Amino acid sequence: MMWMTHMLAEGLTSESPTRGLVDTNILILRARIDPLELPEELSISAVTLAELSAGVHMVLGGSPEAIAERGRRLEILRLAEAEFDPLAFDASAARIYGQISAAVQAVGRTPRRRVADLMIAATAASRGISLFTTNPNDYVGTEGLVRVVSVRRP
Repeated sequence: MMWMTHMLAEGLTSESPTRGLVDTNILILRARIDPLELPEELSISAVTLAELSAGVHMVLGGSPEAIAERGRRLEILRLAEAEFDPLAFDASAARIYGQISAAVQAVGRTPRRRVADLMIAATAASRGISLFTTNPNDYVGTEGLVRVVSVRRP
């Protein structure tokens, strides 16, 4: 449980973190989020890139609106790929994901409906850094395993 000691020492203090992993929703809304609510050093998970990529392909149809929405989503994905070297969902994150899933289930929530969110949380926890999100309710049950920092939704 060395990661837990590190996480408690580094990631779960009451100080404002200078480094953090941002959830997918932060990247989507980033242009409208107050930068003072975000850490100085932003990181993303490879899971976020997967979510952004899937989002591009989820827009169906050839209407002008659908084409514009695909373009908007593709631009967010391209900017993320250009700006960040994503943190991998590795073996350490996978082990913590199991603990996080059990903790979420223990509070009566269904981990299967939140796989990507919980994988992102596990990535943050495995690195001992805070997770920034505009959707803190997505992480109910993870208390004590990852520090979730709520960011105001624009």
